Amino acid sequence: MDTSDFKFDFIFLGQSILKYQVPLDIFATINSIYEQNFHNLAPANGQLVGKIENEHSLFYHGQDQTKMKNHNKLPLNVTDYFMQVFKHYLAFNKIRDYELHLNSIWVNEMKQHEYNPAHIHRGMLFTGLSSVMVLKLPSTYGKEYSAGHIQQNGRLQILGASNGQFAKIDYQPPMNLRDFYIFPYDMRHCVYPFNGTDEVRRTLAANCDVQFDPIKNRGAK
Repeated sequence: MDTSDFKFDFIFLGQSILKYQVPLDIFATINSIYEQNFHNLAPANGQLVGKIENEHSLFYHGQDQTKMKNHNKLPLNVTDYFMQVFKHYLAFNKIRDYELHLNSIWVNEMKQHEYNPAHIHRGMLFTGLSSVMVLKLPSTYGKEYSAGHIQQNGRLQILGASNGQFAKIDYQPPMNLRDFYIFPYDMRHCVYPFNGTDEVRRTLAANCDVQFDPIKNRGAK
């Protein structure tokens, strides 16, 4: 895949968030695999903090655990896409001389009143990249019980590590289908609950370990 074709935006909160648009064929393939295999997918709840009933794994390549064994439900072109985008993120941020390990990919399907508390990610390492891909959205997020002009229901919020006056310290992206946000493992993020509908909010998360030397990468050009 030619990474020069990637469409992406850049958000900086002391650390970088890159927003990509998922190719339609990758988007359709992931949704189709999830929907066709839903009843046979391994629950991912045991490894996650989300207050979400339907959290299911599509890919896991890590240490076998009691509740999670190695598996892969995704075709090669999909896992290759994830690797190419993670490499693009690192190149954009001038990280070099690294090793990548795609650790896990799972789907969160939130119903009304479910939520994801503020948390960070990790794989087999504490250094790496996580992500949020938008697969399906409800037609409404329901009633905002106060301050209705500030939409919070169902929103993703990413919290930066910068501080001080005039610093941009958090980001609530406008969620649209095929949006794909990539950010470091240690950027805290959360998802607020929504209400007033039986529809679901479906997102995918992928974790990729990055082994690199931060001293060697300091000041990389």
